[in-house]
Amino acid sequence: MGTDVSDGFPTDGEGPVRPVTVGPFRISRHAVTNRQFQTFVEATGYVTEAERFGWSFVFHLLVPKRGVTVRGSSGAAPWWLGVDGASWQAPEGPGSSVERRLDHPVVHVSWNDAKAFCRWSGTRLPTEAEWEYAARGGLDQKRYAWGDELMPDGKHRCNIWQGKFPERNSRADGYLSTAPVDAYQPNGFGLYNVAGNVWEWCADWWSAGPHPVEGVTDPAGPPTGSGKVTKGGSYLCHKSYCNRYRVAARTANTPDSSTGNMGFRVAANAAD
Repeated sequence: MGTDVSDGFPTDGEGPVRPVTVGPFRISRHAVTNRQFQTFVEATGYVTEAERFGWSFVFHLLVPKRGVTVRGSSGAAPWWLGVDGASWQAPEGPGSSVERRLDHPVVHVSWNDAKAFCRWSGTRLPTEAEWEYAARGGLDQKRYAWGDELMPDGKHRCNIWQGKFPERNSRADGYLSTAPVDAYQPNGFGLYNVAGNVWEWCADWWSAGPHPVEGVTDPAGPPTGSGKVTKGGSYLCHKSYCNRYRVAARTANTPDSSTGNMGFRVAANAAD
């Protein structure tokens, strides 16, 4: 688990490389879709935190020029604009819809929202160790889920930013925002989009280390914290700013946070 590559982010606690054992578990092939989340909402009447708060963060190039109210930008990341009415079912704010994106990953869901879906579906969020093991697809210490080359044979293998971030996206990989959950070729374990598309919530509280360097089994992160781990990068990741579409890359957000590039996939114990 982890990495010591020079183009990584040491302050994120990516390293050191360390042996980790995970017990048998199951994990979904792809992130939870808008269709799946819609079924959950229709069955339970659940209201997401973004809907209760009344707004969520939308990437600036995706914000409609008219018909929405913008609260301002995120200080650390000015390309994120708070849009009133943005939610999982209106990803760009009022007037937008997931009707034609039912096979895309649900976004604008907080960690708490993801946990609510898991309780309803009899699943759970994967630990960071489980997520990373599954994302590696049987490969050992490769930079990406498919190997060390970002575009083998010149072919795009993930949905990330193409162009100059954050001003222009050439869409060379086919997408400005999210892609269908089964876009691109799966990894060696049959998992789709473990690189790019949307960040995926994990069960663990965040810690940048130091991590145990001796072999550990089924690590679950620290007992408490202020942020939850997210893995995989998103459609906004670019080598000039955030090359966190590498398997070992990691970051975190508060459990009640929601953005237009954050989703989740589910896991379960092997016997469940």
